Amino acid sequence: MVKDPLAPIDAETPDPLLRQQMRRLHEVTVQGRWAVTIAAWLTIGLLSLWQLRSEFALWREYFTWAAVRYGLAFNPLSAIGLATCIGLTVSVLLWQSHNILFGISQRQVQRLKKQVLQIRQQGSSHPLWKRVIDDRK
Repeated sequence: MVKDPLAPIDAETPDPLLRQQMRRLHEVTVQGRWAVTIAAWLTIGLLSLWQLRSEFALWREYFTWAAVRYGLAFNPLSAIGLATCIGLTVSVLLWQSHNILFGISQRQVQRLKKQVLQIRQQGSSHPLWKRVIDDRK
């Protein structure tokens, strides 16, 4: 049986409306992290791969790991760009996997609660108001 990753929210917060808003904020956070990762791949990643297109022709003929290593070594901007995209992807995957397997931490629950209360206090001028607080659909 799969454990609910957001169960600590239910245990920590008696107010059902606050719980629902904290869950929405967590969902928006997950979507935001994946949006940044996808945007990085569509900009930095594609530009880095495009800069390596001449290396791809060489790799198709004589693929060795040494050729990959030297191709990245002589194209440092491409290597940095690809490393950034891969690092972002791995970090989001690890963060989300940790949340799924072990649930979110108490510190993260407190952070979500604090953020929801800040959004409520600022009101409809907050950029996340419609996605987190506003119940009208």
